Amino acid sequence: MSEIWFRTGEATVLATEGQATDAMPEVLIGSVKGPAGHAFAAMMGQAVGHTRMFVIRDLNQLVRPATMMTTKVTIDSAAYVELLGGVVQGAIGDAVLDCVIDGVLPKGEVDDICLIIMVWLDPRCASDPNLDKVDLYRTNYEATKLAIARAMKGEPTIDELIANRKTVKHYALDGIVEY
Repeated sequence: MSEIWFRTGEATVLATEGQATDAMPEVLIGSVKGPAGHAFAAMMGQAVGHTRMFVIRDLNQLVRPATMMTTKVTIDSAAYVELLGGVVQGAIGDAVLDCVIDGVLPKGEVDDICLIIMVWLDPRCASDPNLDKVDLYRTNYEATKLAIARAMKGEPTIDELIANRKTVKHYALDGIVEY
């Protein structure tokens, strides 16, 4: 049984100028026999507007460890589904596999752990005629690798969070809350 029981991570990688391709995945990694595995199995059904799918790298290429992705935004168009199940899914699959190759995820445990990744895909991407799919891939690939690494390292640590409590604030609070 895996020593990896319940780890979480997140990351944000910003788009190039003029694109809405920011990536902000949130990751849960854990044993298939623990709470992460139970959550993974419970996601096998669908929820209206929030498609859940296994992460594949291409047809017949299910990534290991088993990874499920779902959206943080309600899906309302076929174009959105195509981007999510295409470029974004491919980027996430490549990132998960590269985390195994790089030793961030233990190769010997790929059948004992699972990942759940909540994906941000800006709804504007689906209707943008100038969408840069290369940038969409880049941001999702980089952010997924970073989120997985942070989950496996337990970053940020509680000491880091305490140390920056008065110097780092949520971007939406700028000008609202003073420290």
